Amino acid sequence: MNDAVDLDRVLAHVDARRDEYVTRVMEYVRHPSISAQNIGIAEVGVILLDMLGKLGLEAESIPTARHPMILGRWHGKPGAPTVILYGHYDVQPPEPLELWHSPPFEPTIRDGRIYARGIGDNKGQHFAQLMAIEAHLAVTGTLPCNVIVLLEGEEEIGSPHIAEFVREHRDKLKADLVVTADGPLHISGLPIVTFGVRGVASFELRAKTASRDMHSGNYGGVAPNAIWSLVHLLGTMKNAAGEITIEGLQDRIIPPTNAERDAAARLPLDLEGVMSDLGMTHLDAPANRPFYDRLMFHPTLTINGLHGGYGGAGSKTVLPASAVAKCDIRLVEAMTPQDVFACVAAHVAKHAPDVEFVPQGGMLPSKTAVDSPFAPAVITASRLGNGVDPLLFPLLGGSLPDYVFTKILDLPAFGTPYANADEANHAPNENLSLDCFHKGIRTGAALLSELGKMRV
Repeated sequence: MNDAVDLDRVLAHVDARRDEYVTRVMEYVRHPSISAQNIGIAEVGVILLDMLGKLGLEAESIPTARHPMILGRWHGKPGAPTVILYGHYDVQPPEPLELWHSPPFEPTIRDGRIYARGIGDNKGQHFAQLMAIEAHLAVTGTLPCNVIVLLEGEEEIGSPHIAEFVREHRDKLKADLVVTADGPLHISGLPIVTFGVRGVASFELRAKTASRDMHSGNYGGVAPNAIWSLVHLLGTMKNAAGEITIEGLQDRIIPPTNAERDAAARLPLDLEGVMSDLGMTHLDAPANRPFYDRLMFHPTLTINGLHGGYGGAGSKTVLPASAVAKCDIRLVEAMTPQDVFACVAAHVAKHAPDVEFVPQGGMLPSKTAVDSPFAPAVITASRLGNGVDPLLFPLLGGSLPDYVFTKILDLPAFGTPYANADEANHAPNENLSLDCFHKGIRTGAALLSELGKMRV
């Protein structure tokens, strides 16, 4: 049979099993797997090994310094592409429990949605990919392309060991592209295909100007104020025009291509709606920068928190002797956390040598060309699965560990989110619409079919 007929049969198989898939995914997410608390990780790893084995994949659990990677492989199509389907089986802690309308690990259907911790982020989405594999094998007895399933147990704690794992197991990860089903659709409800993410570098600035806090009258004008030390320093790092003024920070930036700018310019935007929803009266400076350019093509410097002195009720005439600013910088190609930390350290040493600079976590940015030869297959699969053309995002503003694929394995990496825009991931009442879940399985099935038409 030809590819189109095969896919039609597979999609008909998927459509006929909607209720069955819902029952099975609810059983899967019923099992907690909270990486931050090491609850249920080992148990869910065993469940996945059994699941992948029953699909007909070569399945193994590979230990890391903390939580294992679950790997499944199927290589029965010589000459066809090999796709890595990445996901993560760990979930966020469910607290605060009192804000859940139903228990987080007792999946419940309300108003056409499944409510449970992990259903959207990311168990429901990678389960949809697994059901796409199962559907092809059930209908045709084979897969159109070669598949590697990589499920991580530490994504929700920052993926601290995935880079080391990828470097050590290159031989098990030989592939042509990576596709991740994670995150939400566009706020309009339209599907999206993403080609990259920004990186991040987090750090603290710590000021200590005396051994203890003092009376602001007895010592004001005599003792330096630790909060003012940080305020003055932060003022030298970003000006009122919105320009980051840390020397050398942006020297390595690779500007977006014309194709990337064009793709960003085509994205729909209800700016008034966004601002109304967030209660904003204006955008951050500079005022003339396009909305999506802000999220894709420029680094940021964010003060996450400024702590020191007294913040309780009423007044306390205290002169703070210590203060801490928590900050992050989002990175664009080809910035690195190491370069950023070096630039910030030099800036602090120059402008406030008494302030301690404390680098923390970091993640590299990732970018895949929008004209990648695999992009048409990914885009077509989204259209076939959802019945509408996807929006194309050259970059997302947030950070994911895609760099391990694009920079270590040198593979193109794409994102095809399956969850509704209001999935409430990381929050109480996390949910996944039944329609999105079903379309995710269809999209995954179409992806394998489209890749199977290619030769490498």
